[in-house]
Amino acid sequence: MTTDHADPDPVVPDTPMWLSHHWPDGYDRCAVVGGMHICRRCLVLYPLALITGIAIGVGSWWPHHVDAWVLWLFPLPGVIEFVLDNVGRIQYSPVRQMMLSAAGAVAAGLGYVRYLDETLDPLVWSVVGAYTAICVAGVVAGSFRGRGSEGGT
Repeated sequence: MTTDHADPDPVVPDTPMWLSHHWPDGYDRCAVVGGMHICRRCLVLYPLALITGIAIGVGSWWPHHVDAWVLWLFPLPGVIEFVLDNVGRIQYSPVRQMMLSAAGAVAAGLGYVRYLDETLDPLVWSVVGAYTAICVAGVVAGSFRGRGSEGGT
């Protein structure tokens, strides 16, 4: 005989996954906007990357000799944080996540500009490929440690 210990106050999904990227037990990683859970990282990353891309793309003021430094170094702390969070080595921090996402957004905006100028830009794609592989490895390693849906975006 099994006993079903149902959660007396279960949290149910109230937001499409394309906005939250999290199951209800991960809604602590979301901000509530208009009654919907929006991924906190995305809420910072995408608007700031768009603004940065527009700012860099307008005119000729941006010193492009720093592109490689910005593309490799600005997202690096966020990538490290993402992996450490997914493998359970650090506690989640909304403020830290937002700050590191903002730094990565600058690189993303620059990457968008370079991508629009040259679709197969080797600098952009090497950064995207390397950091994607590292983050996927962190998610996989975290899932083997039993973290499942706790870590993430």
